[in-house]
Amino acid sequence: MNSGRFKGLALLVLAISQLIMALDYTIIFVAMPSLGIELGFSANHLQWVVSAYSLVFGGFLLIGGRLSDLMGRRKMFMIAMSLFGLGSLLGGLSDSQLLLIIARGLQGLGGALLSPATLSLIISNFEEGAERNRAMGIWAAMGGVGLSLGLLLGGILTSFIGWEATFFVNVPIALFTLLLAPIVLKESVASSGHKHFDVAGTISVTAGMLLVVYYLIQSPVLGWLSVSTLPFVLIGAALLAAFIVIEKRSKGPLINFRMFRNRNLTGAALIAFLFSASFGTLYYFLTLYTQNVLHYSAIQSGFTFLPLTLSAFLGARLITPMLAKIGVSGTIASGMALGGIGFLLLTQLSASGNAWGVVPGSIIIGLGQALVFTTMFIAGSTGVDPSEQGVSSAVINTGQQIGGAIGLAVIMAIITATLGSDATMETMNPAALNSSIHTAFFVMAVVTLIGIIVAFVALKRTRGASPEEGKVIATH
Repeated sequence: MNSGRFKGLALLVLAISQLIMALDYTIIFVAMPSLGIELGFSANHLQWVVSAYSLVFGGFLLIGGRLSDLMGRRKMFMIAMSLFGLGSLLGGLSDSQLLLIIARGLQGLGGALLSPATLSLIISNFEEGAERNRAMGIWAAMGGVGLSLGLLLGGILTSFIGWEATFFVNVPIALFTLLLAPIVLKESVASSGHKHFDVAGTISVTAGMLLVVYYLIQSPVLGWLSVSTLPFVLIGAALLAAFIVIEKRSKGPLINFRMFRNRNLTGAALIAFLFSASFGTLYYFLTLYTQNVLHYSAIQSGFTFLPLTLSAFLGARLITPMLAKIGVSGTIASGMALGGIGFLLLTQLSASGNAWGVVPGSIIIGLGQALVFTTMFIAGSTGVDPSEQGVSSAVINTGQQIGGAIGLAVIMAIITATLGSDATMETMNPAALNSSIHTAFFVMAVVTLIGIIVAFVALKRTRGASPEEGKVIATH
């Protein structure tokens, strides 16, 4: 375990790391109109600024978790943070669409290696029980808060400095954590009889997920049965099927399917998928409303999200008492229900309205977001073998990242189908765009309803649930 004098700094480093990953996911939304104009993105291609990060993050999470377990969590933390910082620097320096998308992919790769390492480091650096639960709660809460805080910070940076600042802001933070990590974090390596890197499994699952989600993103534009899109999903599905076969035969599989017998882990991964498909896609459409319907500036749009940010802070403080009273499943279901109510309130937004119309729904959504985001990680770490903590974290994060990409693609497909014409969101007038955004919010509400059902069906109903972590080999 970590020595007492460094525990505060260790938690600071890990919490900041989680915060900037969440910030990076949403901070780009407010900056997208500005960078889209400057770099010449079309509305459909602009999705790739978001999707490049999500796809690479989701595609490499499993190998990130495996490497973290076998090579050492602190070592992977430092490698990952270096990649994340480099991607951020490259993004801020980008002067072309291709370079920016590559930079977002590099950020995604850094995040894929970083996220599993941070959760495992919490387990190895903090004593089991109240101390560890508090650390994990702060770590997860920073993710939920960061999602909404990113929009506010993105508006301020884009307005006063430029969209490049939304990338550059990560660089000094990355350097700060890299300087402190070797001093304040204990190294931890999971006990394992052998170290085998499943190259075939990594290639098949990564390529398979990339192809399938690429199909989901492009098909609403090019056609679901188009010869230019259909081969991608067929090849992707074949690769994912091959991945299952490879894993069952591998001596050191990327993921042991026995883990999915853990009801809490499977349920948490499903919740993460649904959370990102609903709460995670909110920011894209709410930014469209504030900037393309209300014609707000980037900073005005960013401040519109301030109530959501503040309510997310409040929601994080409610988690511990709610876990004690209604357990993990009840807390997640409550968060999903609050989200659903908030999304339905947002369907009442008017094309001639103002920011005050956003406030009631966003406050309720912020509360729900904090409850779900934090608790799904607590649920997913329950009963997991210590040698597989990195992989289990990666499974939950994979559900979250792929859920965001697929959720956005499906919502866009539904909007396209309801239009009944060749019009795109890029060419809509404010009234038509507002109607399409209402459709998106309604779909999100439906997804949260599914989340409530999954929470009660898939998760064990235990009160005061906390991670049942095992012991991890720790060395300095």
